[in-house]
Amino acid sequence: MSSAKSYPKILRLFAWELAFLVTGLAFVAWGQSYRWRLGDLGILQIFPLLGLMAFSLMWAHYMTSFVRLQMGIQRKILKTYLEVTSFIVLVCLVLHPGLLIYKLWQNGLGLPPASYFNYVGKELAPAVALGSISLMIFLAYELRRKFVKSSWWKYVVWANGTAMIAIFVHGLRLGGQLMSGWYRFIWLIYGVLLVSLFVYQFLSRGTAKH
Repeated sequence: MSSAKSYPKILRLFAWELAFLVTGLAFVAWGQSYRWRLGDLGILQIFPLLGLMAFSLMWAHYMTSFVRLQMGIQRKILKTYLEVTSFIVLVCLVLHPGLLIYKLWQNGLGLPPASYFNYVGKELAPAVALGSISLMIFLAYELRRKFVKSSWWKYVVWANGTAMIAIFVHGLRLGGQLMSGWYRFIWLIYGVLLVSLFVYQFLSRGTAKH
């Protein structure tokens, strides 16, 4: 009984440690890519970090939620954790493309989508599109508190999961820190675990129906 009472504390500790771990890995990979010469970096060098951190924290949310459900603990136990990390995710989601859009416009490349294509080349247009579509889905998910009880909200949840996979691919195709090296390996682990989680959830729903 006493061990069961400690589960919420263990879960909160796990959630915060995982959040710090994944954001820390993102920061180290980003810093190493510039050999820690961070003083002279501009917007075009800073905005990728925000994308890495947003995905990493959202990934941590999925993993923490899975552990929470396996432990049979209510979501409210992680209220502070979710409020703080979700706010950070939202800020990163908005600033990641926002800073890029502003800088490309300032450099005379116009506005999206033309500025994106001028920046990365038309061959990477599909990867850019994945990022833009996913952003809209993630922002729609921010309406959760108002519509979570609606019968159609489950489709937004499914779309959010699909957007996570899309952003995983988006990062692999466009992320300078993910082209090679140890962080690409970490990113691939994120992808494998995320897909495994979605498959498990899908199969669990199918089993429950029978």
